Amino acid sequence: MITRHLSSLSDTGSRVFLGVLLAGALYVSVCNLLLPETHALHVPTHVVALLGKYLCYAILAVALDLVWGYCGILSLGHAAFFGLGGYAMGMYLMRQIGDRGVYANPHLPDFMVFLNWKELPWFWHGFDFFPFALLMVVLVPGVLALGFGWLAFRSRVTGVYLSIITQAMTYALLLAFFRNEMGFGGNNGLTDFKDILGFDIQANSTRVALFVITVAALALTYTVARIMVTSTYGKVLVAIRDAESRTRFLGYRVENYKLLAFVISACMAGIAGALYVPQVGIINPSEFQPANSIEAVIWVAVGGRGTLTGAALGAVTINFLKTTFTSGFLAPYWLFVLGGTFILSTLFLPKGIVGTASTLWHRKRSEAAPAGEVAPTPQAAE
Repeated sequence: MITRHLSSLSDTGSRVFLGVLLAGALYVSVCNLLLPETHALHVPTHVVALLGKYLCYAILAVALDLVWGYCGILSLGHAAFFGLGGYAMGMYLMRQIGDRGVYANPHLPDFMVFLNWKELPWFWHGFDFFPFALLMVVLVPGVLALGFGWLAFRSRVTGVYLSIITQAMTYALLLAFFRNEMGFGGNNGLTDFKDILGFDIQANSTRVALFVITVAALALTYTVARIMVTSTYGKVLVAIRDAESRTRFLGYRVENYKLLAFVISACMAGIAGALYVPQVGIINPSEFQPANSIEAVIWVAVGGRGTLTGAALGAVTINFLKTTFTSGFLAPYWLFVLGGTFILSTLFLPKGIVGTASTLWHRKRSEAAPAGEVAPTPQAAE
């Protein structure tokens, strides 16, 4: 069993992806911590945090690609799972502030004191313990995905109708978390974090540690997703994507397969949100905006739907372009660039960057292969 699972990571694409992650983590860590700021190769701390944010988005993209690229579930609500994981981590970080807040209240966060709350709401209890917060990071998005998916998949809601109700779900959460009486900071959200596990959250070493943990989380997310899609279970997911009615006719409980993938994907998105918050320093209801879920779909489409590595590459590439464009006079035109990128990739790179490159590579190998020798398929060599 273990040998079969490890074999799913023995292909060239997986080795390169995981190798680049490891090399990048080592390079950034060494160049930030050991090289002086005056050195040409020094990586500033703000760049470390920015790279960590990109990798959190990459985790979200891999999670989305698992359900969209391999199961055909176009979710426009993954921002909800991302935001819930972020709020769970934000609540822990707020509890760690204690009496160091503006109002010096050892039990209530500043926004609760400002709103004249007299006691901590019941759903905030337990978030002063890190293991409990970690559990909530995956449990809350997972439970929401379980309930939502169970109702939707058993009712055989598919296609654009499923996409619409996932978008409605995240918009409902957006409206709910904007309300001050919900107890999550309202429009301002949660911010002004001091430390995590006793370490100063602004320290260079803490920033690098969070970046390395994010790299490890992305590698683990990719590995889990890769094992899933290359297993027999993954073959059934692809069959559901390509011919759901026929797969159901063959005797498979389609709703169960889709539900499991959806819940695991939601948990992955929650982990991405939890890692995002301490590196960015804030979590507010804007993370639930439906536009964020749509943007994640664009990442996957540009990088390569159904490739996993392409999803991660698309997230990093698009967000790097976003940072570049929005930091100067081109900021008002970013949405045009984003839309144009999506349209051009759809027209000229329908399989995305990685999918198109993989197809061309295997076509070249097939043409160069000796007569009688069969070159491996793109799916087998991904």
